[in-house]
Amino acid sequence: MSAVDITASVFVLTGVALSVLAAIGLHRFGDVFARMHSATKPATLGLVMVIIGAGMRADDPETAVKLALVAIIQFITAPIGAHMVGRAAYQAGVELSDETAVDELADGVIGDGGQGLAEQRRRRHSS
Repeated sequence: MSAVDITASVFVLTGVALSVLAAIGLHRFGDVFARMHSATKPATLGLVMVIIGAGMRADDPETAVKLALVAIIQFITAPIGAHMVGRAAYQAGVELSDETAVDELADGVIGDGGQGLAEQRRRRHSS
């Protein structure tokens, strides 16, 4: 086993560990917003680690380029997708976890200054 094999294995195993942590976060976090964090950040980094490990073992440059494209597309689409899901969930009135300390969207980020949404949320939580 060469040094490249060992290094590639470390990258792949690290990526797998990060993906497992992301899966645990999806299960344990209290609301959709915290779960989005778990579904995007460690999972994306885990995928990149696996891609680096696989790229080190790639026999031809074409495979390495394809793997790099996968990583680039993942970095572009994951934050955008999470952002859109988060906004949609917030506008749909998904309840925040009891552990949520700051509601930045209620402070004027969405449409009417967030006043309508913030008021709807207060009414839901008080009833």
